[in-house]
Amino acid sequence: MNRLARTCAIALTIFACADIVAANAADIPTRKAPPAPAPVYAPPPLFTWTGFYAGLNAGAIFGNTGSTKTIGTPAFIGLGPTLVPSSLDTAGTGFIGGGQIGYNYQIGSIVFGAEADLDYSSLEKSARFTSAATVLGTTLTTDAKSRLDYLGTLRARLGYALYDRLLVFATGGLAYGGVRTSTDVIPNAIPGGLWSGSTSGGKAGYAVGGGAEYALTNYWTVKGEYLYYDLGKRTTSAVGNGVVRGIAALNGVDYISSTRVAGSVVRLGLNYKF
Repeated sequence: MNRLARTCAIALTIFACADIVAANAADIPTRKAPPAPAPVYAPPPLFTWTGFYAGLNAGAIFGNTGSTKTIGTPAFIGLGPTLVPSSLDTAGTGFIGGGQIGYNYQIGSIVFGAEADLDYSSLEKSARFTSAATVLGTTLTTDAKSRLDYLGTLRARLGYALYDRLLVFATGGLAYGGVRTSTDVIPNAIPGGLWSGSTSGGKAGYAVGGGAEYALTNYWTVKGEYLYYDLGKRTTSAVGNGVVRGIAALNGVDYISSTRVAGSVVRLGLNYKF
């Protein structure tokens, strides 16, 4: 009996010790890393048009038709009203391309901006008219030429942002360009006779238009744009040479033309937004 009691006591002691060890083991800190937090979805930031940008553009330029007109002198017109044309088409079509810089500021869907650009232009056109009538036994051939070497603008822009990344805008402001014009009048039956004149230099006026721009990414945008420009008129005086002035009826009789420097620009652009 005593042996059975001792055996039971030993067994109870062993079970008690096992419970204590298990309890202490549960209190030992683990070396495992804590579980990672669940990922939180963050929507991408909304695109904004606010900021500086710079880029390149290229397109086509079209001059106004009937751009060179005869305006005098009265003495020359008095030689015969049909000896020279009332107007000549020196408008033409050419390539235009260059660069632009600008800044936009967006408030809600409204975008205010300013842009400056400077483009090379190949716009050039010559026109010729030969009279059917004669003066002093000769017909007259009138040649006129107009060229726009470059075109620049400084414009305000006002736009409305559609669908976050699409901007439609109107624009207008200062325009300026390098203009060259020339006029020659040749008395065909008078060897060496010539009235000739040319002008060159800068002209300023205005440009208005509009377009649309789309953000391909947060940094790159593409645009399509139309502008109408008007740089005013350029007057060219064609003065008779020595042969013409040697003829008494033509001495001091000079020819004057006026060229209107205006037209349209259609172009595409690529901008990088800073």
